[in-house]
Amino acid sequence: MQGRIRYDFSAQVWKSPGMGGWVFVSLPQDLSQEIREHLSWQEEGWGRMKAKAEIKGFEWDTAIWFDKKHDTYLLPLKADIRKKTQVNVGDTISLRISL
Repeated sequence: MQGRIRYDFSAQVWKSPGMGGWVFVSLPQDLSQEIREHLSWQEEGWGRMKAKAEIKGFEWDTAIWFDKKHDTYLLPLKADIRKKTQVNVGDTISLRISL
């Protein structure tokens, strides 16, 4: 994660409603505002921004998306990531993203 801006935070894991819904963590709104203010030039289509994420020492390449409805960025957590890190919906976890 060298040469990137790192953000450490805690958030609750949640699942979007509906069958087969995606699982996310929402970045804190103050953190999202800071990222949007200083790094929005890195956004691609639909508010997507490439990122690296780390949970419990497990790091992977991913992206965050800006969700206008909730006024925050969302980090998706795929099933294989949740399995490797033993993270479940409803858990509050500590994580790091690097942009």
